[in-house]
Amino acid sequence: MAEAGKVEIAEGAATGQPLKVKWNTDNLKSSYVNFANANSTKEEVVLNFGMNTSWDRASPEMEIELAHRLVMSPFAAQRLAELLTKLMADYRSRYGELK
Repeated sequence: MAEAGKVEIAEGAATGQPLKVKWNTDNLKSSYVNFANANSTKEEVVLNFGMNTSWDRASPEMEIELAHRLVMSPFAAQRLAELLTKLMADYRSRYGELK
């Protein structure tokens, strides 16, 4: 997460020129989730995030309390996938492989 007011450089989609990005965090809300699900159509990718509230491992059901749904274009989803791939590679280089 970026610091309030932090300026970062991003590449403009139309021009390929560097853009300054100023993060407005006035209405930012943080949530903890331990469950994620994704699906897609030709026009959009949908990500669902929530909490697994079922702690009884012997139960045949799992109850997920969905808290957030993000709907994005396949292009934005591709950028997110690339960002997460890089983020996890950086994480592994700092902290080691996840087991």
